[in-house]
Amino acid sequence: MIVTLDRTLPISLGVQLRGLIEYGVACGELKRGERLPSVRRMAEDLGVAAMTVAQVFKELQAAGVIRSEPGRGTFVSGDVTLDGPLGRLAAKIRALTVEAAALGIGRSQLAAMVDGGTAGPLAGRHSGLLLTFVGNYETATEGYVVDLRADLAGADSVVGVTFERLVADPVALAAARASDLLLTVANRAGDLRRLIGDETPIQVLSFIPAEATRRELAELDPRTRLGLVSTVPEFLPIMKAGVARFAPHIPELATTMLDDSGIDAFLAPLDVVVLATGAEELMARLPASVRPIHYRHTPDPLDIDRSLKPLLERLSGNAAVIRLKETA
Repeated sequence: MIVTLDRTLPISLGVQLRGLIEYGVACGELKRGERLPSVRRMAEDLGVAAMTVAQVFKELQAAGVIRSEPGRGTFVSGDVTLDGPLGRLAAKIRALTVEAAALGIGRSQLAAMVDGGTAGPLAGRHSGLLLTFVGNYETATEGYVVDLRADLAGADSVVGVTFERLVADPVALAAARASDLLLTVANRAGDLRRLIGDETPIQVLSFIPAEATRRELAELDPRTRLGLVSTVPEFLPIMKAGVARFAPHIPELATTMLDDSGIDAFLAPLDVVVLATGAEELMARLPASVRPIHYRHTPDPLDIDRSLKPLLERLSGNAAVIRLKETA
């Protein structure tokens, strides 16, 4: 990802930089494990103070979005936490492999036993794992759950809950902790870990703009007077870049925040306004002449294939092996 700052946006350069990295990770622009430039190099490239970049890196590291490795550099955080039950399961798998080897049973034979030989009723990976997606907004979270169910289309169950509900509802929090795997957006993984504790593994998902959003933007008339409204300032720069990517034929994009006191005057001359998730409340205030486009996202299907599905296989297999050992 090439990071560039837009000095026409109504937000500070530090907030922009944090948003470009934070939401760049969430939207797949920055890949997990990718190395970031050094503080000094990024500051020089962007024309900002090194202190600004250092502060952004510090905040993102505290949030769990990036990690620093002494002597190696700064990297986008990885897929999933391996502490808690998943780490213990992995240790038991290693111990079982050693035990099997002492009996002359190789890895392939052990795998066959788990898949259907000695395991009997444990055959197959349709173990019915419970996945819980934790999102920021109710409507968006419900949509992501629907998309995940369609993509996975297996025996695993997918449910959704918002961060707000986890904080307010002890029953919802307990239910989330009982999940086999928690799913969330990259920039909230640290918050989720602090809420849940160390007992449940967490997998972050990457997102891409939904097909309907891409199509609506691509079909706009070049003369369209287009505006963008974001709910949080950090999201505005990457939202503007995304809209520009799918509607490159629109020469000018006006931008503002949902809490801008002058938003009614901002909306008045527009033909179309693109609303970020969470800005739906603005619908009741739109002039009749202004058409809304909701800037929706969906879990990246490639990320699901490359990261989530293999992890589900591992989780399902680990659970089967543990059950096999407990019944031996």
